[in-house]
Amino acid sequence: MARLFCEHMKRQTQSLNGAWKLLTDPKDIGESEGWSSSLPEGKTVSVPSVWNMERGLLTYEGVVWYEKSFYSEGGTLRFCFGAVMTEGKVWLDGKYLGSHYGGFCQFELIAPDVEAGMHTLIVRVDNSFNAQSIPQAFVDWYHYGGITRGVSVETLKGICVLSQRMEYTLSEGLDRAACRVVAELYNEGKRLKSASVNVEIDGKTVCSDTVAVRGRRTAEVVLGEFELEDIRLWDIGKPELYTISVTTDTDDLIDRVGFRKVEVKDGKVLLNGRSIEFRGVNRHEEHPEFGFAFPPSLMRRDLELALEMGCNAIRGSHYPNSKEFVDLLDEMGVMFWSEIPIWGCGFSDEALADKVVVARGLEMHREMLKYYYNHPCIVMWGMHNEIHLYHEAAYKMSELYYGFLKENGGNRLVVYACNYPKEDICLEFCDLACLNMYFGWYYGYEDDAWEKFIEEFSARLDLLGMGDKPMVMSEFGCAAMAGYHDDDSILWSEENQAKQLSHCVRLFHEHPKVSGSFIWQFCDIRTSRQTGLNRARGFNNKGIVNEYRKPKLAYYAVKQEYCAFAKEETK
Repeated sequence: MARLFCEHMKRQTQSLNGAWKLLTDPKDIGESEGWSSSLPEGKTVSVPSVWNMERGLLTYEGVVWYEKSFYSEGGTLRFCFGAVMTEGKVWLDGKYLGSHYGGFCQFELIAPDVEAGMHTLIVRVDNSFNAQSIPQAFVDWYHYGGITRGVSVETLKGICVLSQRMEYTLSEGLDRAACRVVAELYNEGKRLKSASVNVEIDGKTVCSDTVAVRGRRTAEVVLGEFELEDIRLWDIGKPELYTISVTTDTDDLIDRVGFRKVEVKDGKVLLNGRSIEFRGVNRHEEHPEFGFAFPPSLMRRDLELALEMGCNAIRGSHYPNSKEFVDLLDEMGVMFWSEIPIWGCGFSDEALADKVVVARGLEMHREMLKYYYNHPCIVMWGMHNEIHLYHEAAYKMSELYYGFLKENGGNRLVVYACNYPKEDICLEFCDLACLNMYFGWYYGYEDDAWEKFIEEFSARLDLLGMGDKPMVMSEFGCAAMAGYHDDDSILWSEENQAKQLSHCVRLFHEHPKVSGSFIWQFCDIRTSRQTGLNRARGFNNKGIVNEYRKPKLAYYAVKQEYCAFAKEETK
């Protein structure tokens, strides 16, 4: 898939981005009519994209079919999809390859014994909702549909490396790392085969093993254990990265890793042994001209704006972001909070207890870990956002997800975002108490509303025996219409937004039990008409920049505060 570096030197890969045929299927007749072999008609569109940008399809939800013709030399082909919004079913030359549910993580499908020549790839995409959807129909972002990230086809030969993760434990002095690499290997041949598998770090071989894999099967293997010395730590603004290569005689997979330690101790968040404060923003990977098919050049622009404002952290609200963007965070030394799209305001208690919903959420966490594990910038895994934390079903979901992420997620904090602080019964299943509150916008217009809330919630943590659990203000803010200026007490004005956010971040910074903040939100985003929230312009206007990334007054107000906090850290 698209990265900021080459993932393969040996494996033959071919991009399938570009021109595809598209045909809507509002009555969902395509499968019965045989569209899985060839579309009867259609218009040419570019992939990756969202269909909502096509004339007449802005509000379309349902089934859409895509078709791509390509040439291949044949063999065992692996089709890689960066993201399909929300459910995809795939056919090659009329033969069903498989399906995937979930719109924000990549997936792959393997087709053996493909003959050389021209081929037809068909994808049925469905972004409609039902009672078991993640997210549910009620979301405060626009529910785009389409093949939103890149598509490629790879030719597999011999023993192939499908995925790999570097597991490590740093020494007490943080200068040595006990490591092991866990790899997912696939044998594209029909019979049992052995191969030598090598692991290199920055071009130096650190371990080698001989592995046998049954024909046409996948196996997860541990490729030895080794120790690295004189570790260069990945840190905020100091992004030390290592290149890790796992190779066989016929295949390879290249990734980047970084070594750092994040932990909670004595009521503080520590990174590499020192106390840190999150200076963050919530960012949707969305643009009014591209939807979720977000261009890489704009990813860099978003990050540059955040860094200029003094940010050291970004929350990927409310879904795994593009791997290209997370690569940028790795490279620039910015912390990241990655989560799955369980946006709780749309989840009923019945949905939280639904076994299919819970299983789908767990699978999304499993995929997030599989594809993002090696990114050092990810310091937090997010389980869910604003679910009914007072309900027994939420307790069971949180217990399940927390246990899975702590056991399998590497050195990360595990969190969720709460908007029921007084009723929350799940606080034992988080490493930080992350709070979504909107005093001064939806409620709490008293001058001291924030101060009272922080003290009351701090007292509740003490009462629960969790007084050492740091608090993070994961969402707060108010809307401003870009270009609307008035007295700073007037709602919707840029002046009011700037005044409120400046007050909040300074208050949080000065409170000893608050370990940082994530402003809601970085940019204005399009929202769904189905939410019933009646957002002005059809946008959530709480961005400190507008949807085209033009800064509002709040951007400069927060920049003044965040940059001052950053200077305090260096003293």
